[in-house]
Amino acid sequence: MATTIGTRVLSNYVGGEWVASSGEQLDVVNPATGAVLARVPLSTREELDAAARVAREAFGLWRKRSVIERARWLYDVRQAFGERQDEIAATITREMGKTLPDAFAEVGRAIESIEAACGVPTMMQGKILEGVATAVDCETIRQPVGVVGCIVPFNFPAMVPFWFLPFAVACGNAFVLKPSEQVPMTQALMWEIMDGVGGLPKGVMNLVNGSADVVNAMLDSPAIDAISFVGSARTAQYVYERAAAAGKRVQALGGAKNHMVVMPDAVMDKAADNIIGSAFGAAGQRCMAGSVVVCVADAKRALLDELVPRVEALTVGDGMAKGTNVGPVVSCAARDRIGGMVEAGLAEGATLLVDGRSPAGLAADGAYVGPTILDDVTPSMSVAQEEIFGPVLSVIHAGSLDEAIEIVNASRYGNGTSIFTESGAAVRTFRADVEVGMIGVNVGVAAPVGFFPFTGWKASFLGDLHAQAGDAVDFYTRKKTVTSRWYSAGPVGKFFTEQGDTH
Repeated sequence: MATTIGTRVLSNYVGGEWVASSGEQLDVVNPATGAVLARVPLSTREELDAAARVAREAFGLWRKRSVIERARWLYDVRQAFGERQDEIAATITREMGKTLPDAFAEVGRAIESIEAACGVPTMMQGKILEGVATAVDCETIRQPVGVVGCIVPFNFPAMVPFWFLPFAVACGNAFVLKPSEQVPMTQALMWEIMDGVGGLPKGVMNLVNGSADVVNAMLDSPAIDAISFVGSARTAQYVYERAAAAGKRVQALGGAKNHMVVMPDAVMDKAADNIIGSAFGAAGQRCMAGSVVVCVADAKRALLDELVPRVEALTVGDGMAKGTNVGPVVSCAARDRIGGMVEAGLAEGATLLVDGRSPAGLAADGAYVGPTILDDVTPSMSVAQEEIFGPVLSVIHAGSLDEAIEIVNASRYGNGTSIFTESGAAVRTFRADVEVGMIGVNVGVAAPVGFFPFTGWKASFLGDLHAQAGDAVDFYTRKKTVTSRWYSAGPVGKFFTEQGDTH
């Protein structure tokens, strides 16, 4: 669709000011209607380098502020976001497509991460041991790592950046964000709100729009010390290798293929509700979406009797419309890619229980894919192996819990998994043997709250320290160990005079 005259062009936020970019521009499109919402610049490498230098200068000032003052700034941001939660959520829905209630909940999770980071004065504390030798003490302190570069995806434009920013800034670092060029408006709004809060040295938080050039500049920049990334597994591997080669700390959260195991003793109506929320919430566009159901023994018929009618009753439409259960995917290109993956699954022998590929009565320019269920899927099929990132659920049969665990563990991903059962013994076996970092028990989306780390495994995560909670504080700080002795300390000095140095 052609851009209309007067369409807003987004700016970068560098050094406490909104600045225009000289780069080319892309349309930001409402996936529900195809309408152009704004234009986003593709900033240059030079513009990213300039922002990194500004952040480096600001870091020297910010790290000297007290940790209490830094935490209090987060209190103010948390209040400001709460007051404008409806506005932020509406922006998410317009540019990304998820339903308004889903978007509102996403902003709530961003606020939750801010609340968790407000505990930095406790989490950032070091350790001390008095008397490691005669009159010698040893202590470990934490200091900020420097400038953090953050690269985020399209699917959670409010939540994902705030897995990182609150902890990084509260620990005393400066921050440079590269939003997804598909959904830059939410982060522009949130930066505008934080700018209104004030209280930061200019340059502590920066936002540079762009695509691959900005990412590569961020990975290479000598002014940036650490990289936080969320995106596809392939890109996570690239980011991890290139940033690490440049001597940076890296946490790279990649893709997923999450399995939900249903035992015969599960409470099937509750299991069905949780599976629907997991597989079709946000139109399946989240790294914690359950995209494969593994039915154990005779659980399949009872589950599908509950699941299929509920899925067929879901309403697909504009996420802003009241009563919509599933909004569009992020773009028409994503819609076509998802449809192609469903076709590939059918060609491999899967069968359709629910076909959502062409939902009726919706805008022709909309990026709509309805909830789709594929049955008779085997673990080797592409729809069971590859991340579809859309509202498509594959159903696999397993003869036993052990076989189900083997199916889960055969995946190269290890982000999230769930089990539905009333058996404590089954849960104990599952949680002990499954090779996945986040586990739900009768919970469809096992994403932890902000006070716990986001602990993906295998190809779902590259690095040593995860996002959120104590892992975030470890990632955004360096440890420094000090060994000290004071000869003039009263009786201690007399001791050394009489006895000599025993250390």
